[in-house]
Amino acid sequence: MDFSIQPILENQEYQLIPLQQGDFESLYEVASDPKVWEQHPNKDRYQREVFENFFKGAIESKGAFKIIDKSSGDVLGSTRYYDFDENKNGIFVGYTFYGTKSWGKGINPKIKKLMLDYIFQFVDKVFFHIGKENFRSQIALGRLGGEKIAEEEVAYFGEPTRTNFVYEIKKENWS
Repeated sequence: MDFSIQPILENQEYQLIPLQQGDFESLYEVASDPKVWEQHPNKDRYQREVFENFFKGAIESKGAFKIIDKSSGDVLGSTRYYDFDENKNGIFVGYTFYGTKSWGKGINPKIKKLMLDYIFQFVDKVFFHIGKENFRSQIALGRLGGEKIAEEEVAYFGEPTRTNFVYEIKKENWS
């Protein structure tokens, strides 16, 4: 891998900054609302000890970001690159969450565009794991041009195995 999966990415409105240990409290403030996790496979991540595990996995992934609103400086959520596969020339984007105050404002497509525009300089395919009950994310990925290609059992860092759908966006289909 000759590229960074944790660069600073930004557009006019938002900044993706590599997640650091000192970001826990500001990110947990966003994550502590149970509504954030209602459709996620692991619905109890709003609990501090469960989120601590999620955060530890994010730090250890070395591909996680905090999402910042440049005008207010507010932390909006988190996302990451993970599981680069040289043979498939692909990488996953995921573990994305936003606080409820960011919902319905068109933020996610702008963040995904930032991430995809960057990573498609280096890979041909981007994959996404989406919980089978996470209808919001399934719709959002469809709008971005993602196609469901598989179903997989995924065990996140220290959490139980859950059924996820695998979506794919190919570089040649990304505009």
